[in-house]
Amino acid sequence: MRTLLCIPLALLVIGNLSAMGAESGIIADGASVEKLADGFEFTEGPAVDAEGNVFFTDQPNDRILKWSVDGKLTTFLQPCGRSNGLFFDKNGDLLACADLNNQLWSIDADGKETVLVKEYNGKLLNGPNDLWIRPDGGVYFTDPFYKREYWNRGPIEQDGQCVYFLSPDRKTLTRVADDLMTPNGIIGTPDGKTLYVSDIRARKTYVYDVKEDGALANKKLFCEMGSDGMTIDNEGNVYLTGRGVTVFDKNGNQIEHIEVNERWTANVCFGGKDRNTLFITATKGLYGLPMRVKGVY
Repeated sequence: MRTLLCIPLALLVIGNLSAMGAESGIIADGASVEKLADGFEFTEGPAVDAEGNVFFTDQPNDRILKWSVDGKLTTFLQPCGRSNGLFFDKNGDLLACADLNNQLWSIDADGKETVLVKEYNGKLLNGPNDLWIRPDGGVYFTDPFYKREYWNRGPIEQDGQCVYFLSPDRKTLTRVADDLMTPNGIIGTPDGKTLYVSDIRARKTYVYDVKEDGALANKKLFCEMGSDGMTIDNEGNVYLTGRGVTVFDKNGNQIEHIEVNERWTANVCFGGKDRNTLFITATKGLYGLPMRVKGVY
């Protein structure tokens, strides 16, 4: 989401277009960050489909775009409910944090949307921001409060900024974490057993055990860094965003930092036919970086 006004200016440092600290070996030999497309107002929410195409949002312009595996850029849906975070489910539908009306949507291949979540306990959500779908179809999403100029609503209705779980049958919504300041980026492991949640305002990321009923247990500090968006690779490394992309191994040790020549790096995902390109949404542009490791989604 657009966090620029919410994050201390000390974090908004402009880097250069190079991948730093390649000693980790996760970046392909000789690779560097490449701008794939630009001219956007604020890019967010990249998600990869089954074929490796990457969909992302340009939220101020209320559109979802598609970067195909053959390098073509098209508009998938406009308007799109001011969609932010995106994630594909196992049926090929695109779930979107549509914060125009503080909802969670499912969008089919033809661009037809279905509202999955529109409230909690009879009150509007703050503004769904980022999401992850576990293997059985259960959906976790963060619900921070960032006041939008396009909202026609009163003050915040929920009593906190929380994390929610939508059951696999998409009938039951449960609040599963209520002790974070501003939950934002979220990602889980492909076995569905572990969930990472960033508290961006507290500048911390936590790791949880995931229970079958959706509850979270054994909260632990993962690292002393918050994040706007997150992804994970096939070696269990976790990617956090903000000032470029910072990568941590599964034990919470920083192993890499990738600098991006934009004021803010919002989100990341792996894409391409072989899932070995890291796609980065950063303010005005979409960027790509060839990797040795691969994505798991």
